[in-house]
Amino acid sequence: MAMTKIIGRWISLSVAFWVATMLLPGVTVSGDLFTYIGLAFIFGLVNLTAGNLLRLFTFPITFLTLGLWSVVVNAMMLLATDSFSDALLIETFWWALAAAVVIGMAAAFVNRVFNTLLGK
Repeated sequence: MAMTKIIGRWISLSVAFWVATMLLPGVTVSGDLFTYIGLAFIFGLVNLTAGNLLRLFTFPITFLTLGLWSVVVNAMMLLATDSFSDALLIETFWWALAAAVVIGMAAAFVNRVFNTLLGK
């Protein structure tokens, strides 16, 4: 059961990366399907480690901005993923911020569809 949830989120994030590259000219991925899957894995690891620490230390700012700061944290995690991968290129911080919004929305949508198909 838990493995299905992890795989579903991984697929959702891979699709979300693809959506971001289709909608945002400042975000490019060079590669095929497996590249998107790899990027989702790297982004997940970066979020799991540095993302959680950054969220912990910046909690007061997140609280004061009513959660909007979390989009900035996700943009920073995207830039970190960009630095770890040769396949991902994000031109500026502003493109990373836009990508954080698009990826968040697309991943939530795909994850909802995935869970609906599985009957959850």
